[in-house]
Amino acid sequence: MPDLFSVVVTLFLIMDPLGNVPIFLSVLKRVAPERRRRVLIREVLIAYGVLLVFLLLGDHALRVLHIDQETISISGGIVLFLIALRMIFPSRNGYADALEGEPLVVPLAVPLIAGPSALAALLLLQRGDPGGTTGLWLGMTIAWALTAAILIAAPFFYRLLGERGLAAMERLMGMVLVMISVQMFLNGLRAFLNH
Repeated sequence: MPDLFSVVVTLFLIMDPLGNVPIFLSVLKRVAPERRRRVLIREVLIAYGVLLVFLLLGDHALRVLHIDQETISISGGIVLFLIALRMIFPSRNGYADALEGEPLVVPLAVPLIAGPSALAALLLLQRGDPGGTTGLWLGMTIAWALTAAILIAAPFFYRLLGERGLAAMERLMGMVLVMISVQMFLNGLRAFLNH
């Protein structure tokens, strides 16, 4: 199992709070200003619940499906690589246009915070050390708390960094995530070849 710092950094980069700031603000435009903070807090708490349930039950599901650690590592590396490419070369996201009224669970909690990539990373990290759920829970909680703080302060970050600043930060996070994903892929491949 990687150390706590590496778990926090990996999950934080995958949750991509700075890259999600414009999307969150866009989705929340249709919510009454006095309810925005309440909706944001509700959505980040729902995301935490999803992450926690997946942390506790996800590995059992994989055991039932007989999926090996090497498979998770290689596929997790590929998925993270694709996500990192999307962060570096973003396309226009249609979340805001697809919604009417106040969001509930989708798209803010899932998939923007607790998306497939965050859930896959949790499984991958848990498979690295099946007995280390407490350390992984702590790392997940810290990454989630940092993400939640940034998203709750989304208007401040948008004013501070502007759209270009946020885009630059997202691309930088994408570059770091590319390196993490390649390392995951190589670790899985090495484990498979030595198996």
